[in-house]
Amino acid sequence: MPHASPYEVHDPRFKALFIGSIALEELYTGCRWAEGPVWFGDAQQLVWSDIPNQRMMRWVPDGGVSVFRAPSNFANGNTRDRQGRLISCEHGTRRVTRTETDGSITVLADGYQGRRLNSPNDAIVRSDGTIWFTDPTYGILSDYEGYQAEPEQPTRNVYRLDPATGDLAVVVSDFLQPNGLAFSPDETKLYVADSGASHADTAPRHIRIFDIGDDGALTSDRVFCNIDNGIPDGIRVDVHGNVWSSAADGVHCFAPDGTLMGKIKVPQTVANLAFGGPRRNRLFITATQSLYAIYLTTTGATWPR
Repeated sequence: MPHASPYEVHDPRFKALFIGSIALEELYTGCRWAEGPVWFGDAQQLVWSDIPNQRMMRWVPDGGVSVFRAPSNFANGNTRDRQGRLISCEHGTRRVTRTETDGSITVLADGYQGRRLNSPNDAIVRSDGTIWFTDPTYGILSDYEGYQAEPEQPTRNVYRLDPATGDLAVVVSDFLQPNGLAFSPDETKLYVADSGASHADTAPRHIRIFDIGDDGALTSDRVFCNIDNGIPDGIRVDVHGNVWSSAADGVHCFAPDGTLMGKIKVPQTVANLAFGGPRRNRLFITATQSLYAIYLTTTGATWPR
């Protein structure tokens, strides 16, 4: 059911990104913690995770909602590789997997230097095929979003995986709890959310930005923006380089210079988001129990599609 206008303008540039008559729509409710939305343009469907319920859900325009996969191994973040295959971060098995075209599951990463990963959280794929993912401890803190266990890796790591060779490398290792991540449209910059403030009020609640060198190394680390309500979790970038971040009060939109331009207010705490739809101008939002969507005048960066 459509809700009242949710837009909150902080900078005039934000007005060019939305249509005032378009409202936020709740497409589904009934999750325990909705996460990890990913759009499949070839199948015209959205897939997302309902972590505590051990399932992944599917929404199809004019076709409603159904269960995509259960059990899901407490899957959290999802994306697609350049061949269109589903990449998932699984809390329960503490691994990153790929779903092949025949439905079989390939384990891409489940450990580093002889020890298990913590609980891979979110992933993105670069045009060279490498998979970049975060590995905080949210899936092993209790038996709610996975299986309670002690971490075997530092909680601070962001990894880059080359599926062609199996090479797994730490690209940055000084986050408190790295979470969502995204590339700039030209893939020369990496954005990573630090959600460490979920553990301590004085901890970071910001998104950092890095320059990506020709060899994949990260340089010029700096804070891109701070979240003024809650913590940053999932993040996405549009074709103009604007960064859209989850927050406690909705989705925050930042210009490429880091200025907060505006917010899309959402009734529940937002966990993640994804651009989709036939023209990639519909923003799908997973927020606590529900899946929401809203049409914008901008479109998502080119991948996944």
